[in-house]
Amino acid sequence: MARGIEIYDTTLRDGTQAENFNISVEDKVRIASALDELKIDFIEGGWPGSNPVSVQFFEKIQKVKLNHAKIAAFGSTRHIRNTAADDKNIQALIKAETPVITIFGKSWDVHVTDALNIRLEENLEIIADTLAYLKKYVDHLIYDAEHFFDGFKHNEAYALQTLESAMSGGAQTIVLCDTNGGTLPQEIPAILDRVKDYLGSVGTVPTLGIHSHNDSESAVANALIAIDHGLEHVQGTINGYGERCGNANLTSILPALILKMGLTCSAAESIDRLFSTSRLVNEMANLPHNRYQPYVGESAFAHKGGIHVSAVKRNPLTYEHLNPDQVGNHRRILISDQAGKSNILHKAEQWGIKLKSDDPLLASIIGDLKEKENEGYQYEAAEASFELLMRQALGLQRNYFRIDGFRVMNNKYRMDRAPLTEATIRLYVGGDEVHTASMGDGPVNALDKALRKALTRFYPCLEEMELTDYKVRVLSGEHGTEAKVRVLVESTDGKCLWRTVGVSINIIEASWQALVDSVNYLLMKNESD
Repeated sequence: MARGIEIYDTTLRDGTQAENFNISVEDKVRIASALDELKIDFIEGGWPGSNPVSVQFFEKIQKVKLNHAKIAAFGSTRHIRNTAADDKNIQALIKAETPVITIFGKSWDVHVTDALNIRLEENLEIIADTLAYLKKYVDHLIYDAEHFFDGFKHNEAYALQTLESAMSGGAQTIVLCDTNGGTLPQEIPAILDRVKDYLGSVGTVPTLGIHSHNDSESAVANALIAIDHGLEHVQGTINGYGERCGNANLTSILPALILKMGLTCSAAESIDRLFSTSRLVNEMANLPHNRYQPYVGESAFAHKGGIHVSAVKRNPLTYEHLNPDQVGNHRRILISDQAGKSNILHKAEQWGIKLKSDDPLLASIIGDLKEKENEGYQYEAAEASFELLMRQALGLQRNYFRIDGFRVMNNKYRMDRAPLTEATIRLYVGGDEVHTASMGDGPVNALDKALRKALTRFYPCLEEMELTDYKVRVLSGEHGTEAKVRVLVESTDGKCLWRTVGVSINIIEASWQALVDSVNYLLMKNESD
């Protein structure tokens, strides 16, 4: 039977220490529910003695039914001047009423003498009696040995003594922390061997775990080596968020230990939720998705070169280390000027377009694609625009409306107020002429509103459409403000999401192209549904 591994998520505490990572109490509750659905074993909710947000979270999460995960409250050993019973932080942990408490203590003698300003023996005492005091209040007691690996390398004997104190205090799990993230993978095995030998010589070895940071780009590797070397508990965060360079990334650790190392954990049965959980955390924190992230990034299973695509269609294993469906991701075939016939034919099949490999229009489509990309268009992130381009080349695209002209006016009446922007559009739908105007927050918003205002009475589905993202990239700086720009627009109708692109030396014209493609795509999609 495969060895089981405990998974401990600290996104809601350690993850929130990342720069620009900010979430509300409600966001934390929603993320906790998603982690429970992923069947994470332990969810660290925060430090109730440090901030009111954590206190509110522990109050709210008690009203939420979790089917698997256990919530952990996090805190430090007692202050040297207090008993555990008199320490406010310790009492805040108890008041959180969680089934699990995680206590961290100092393993590095430098931190004891310089940071805590206490004697080494006193640190051993506060570790042992803090844990002993808390043990009767929880189902599971975890000890995080902060700075353990640095402490071990600086003063091996003392670092091991701190673990012995945690063991004597009743810790059921002892976690070795690479808090500064400076330990390299090849250092891990020898240190773990020494830890197990030492603890075995003084008693029954508790469950051992690892908590690694990514300052040397080794957090995931260190965690996996530790697991392979017999540790049964691993801590990390979703998407690797955390202080400085981040924590060990659970979205990489989970599929590695489940799908590659032959080990098991509770999350194994719901590993196909990994992609959606990763994106939920990003959305809650209002941070962009890392498209290049292993396993869960949009580019993790994206194929661009024609030879690669041809091989993947025959056997995905030729260029994929696992099936993307296993982690809830999906395969993507990219469209670019490197694309061969295989890419185009794959996309045609995906979009329900009948196109054969010997069709003379295939060469025309590839030629159009190369010409467009030479002008600055890119379709890898704007596949809706490419589908429209392909359908137009094949004579399959219906003309839903015809633009006769538009005008955008920006008026700055007072320097202490935002400018007023108005867009005017004249277009035809069939034989009907429509001439309309709309105010907006900037020229693109005004154009978007005016266009949909003109078309909604003919195509009511446009009422559900909204722009969710807008990006501008200068393609060349050699002409200064006359440089060509590429605009990428992301839109949704609440059911699906699509991206379109426009290119021009005029940013409003480029935006207009992307907006028109976005509207045409929605109308085409609704017509085919």
